[in-house]
Amino acid sequence: MKAGVKRLAAASAGEPALRIAGYASLFNLSDGGGDVVAKGAFRTALGRRGASGVRMLWQHDPSRPIGIWDRIEEDQLGLYVAGRLLTGLELGREAALLITAGALDGLSIGFRAIKAQKMAGSALRRLAEIDLWEVSLVTFPLLDAARLKPVPSLSSSATGDA
Repeated sequence: MKAGVKRLAAASAGEPALRIAGYASLFNLSDGGGDVVAKGAFRTALGRRGASGVRMLWQHDPSRPIGIWDRIEEDQLGLYVAGRLLTGLELGREAALLITAGALDGLSIGFRAIKAQKMAGSALRRLAEIDLWEVSLVTFPLLDAARLKPVPSLSSSATGDA
């Protein structure tokens, strides 16, 4: 199995799932759209929504939810996410196959800029506050470094394995 994933039984409804984790955004790096996210930009939205209020979508399509984010937090590097890709869904199974084969590992955020300003002497926009709606699995992330990362081993009690 490729880095960034771990099989487990979903906590809800006993549905099979693939555990995924990675960085959906990294601070102080410019993306392909000219945005640079500042440290602390997600704080207000995460305080209001929490992980359960941020959707996991396929390719930013709101009609295609494919999992659940269990953990979303800012750390020193950026916005770290961890969740369950629901492989009981046809699309979830397809995404899991692509991820485990190494064909897909991109993450991307769907948001509205609350506080932003042009950076002096450049065309870049610094995002100081973001209203985060969703984090998607994508083929081509706008921020190239936003990728799935290795998932730490789970204890047998968390996975249901002996």
